[in-house]
Amino acid sequence: MAMAQQPDKEQAHELLEHLDAGQLAAVVHLLQVMTDPLASAAVEEEEIAAETAAAIERGRASLARGEGISHEAVRREFGLTK
Repeated sequence: MAMAQQPDKEQAHELLEHLDAGQLAAVVHLLQVMTDPLASAAVEEEEIAAETAAAIERGRASLARGEGISHEAVRREFGLTK
C-alpha cells in the first residue's frame, strides 16, 4: 500500500490561492490558534469557593426552571439586533 505524500509549504501556498476572502480568514484564524503557544499551555485549575459554587448552582437551578434570558432578549437589551 502506498503512503500518502505529506503536504509541503509550496502545496499549502498553492491551495491558499484558491480560497475566497472568508475561507482565507478562517484558515488564518486556524493557523493563529494552532501556532499560539498559549493554546497548548497547561491550564491551572483553581478550587471554587463554597459561595461561588452555591451561586453557580442557584443559576443552574434558575435555568432549569426556565427563568433564563434568551439570547435575542439580551441582544435587544444592548441594541445588538439587526
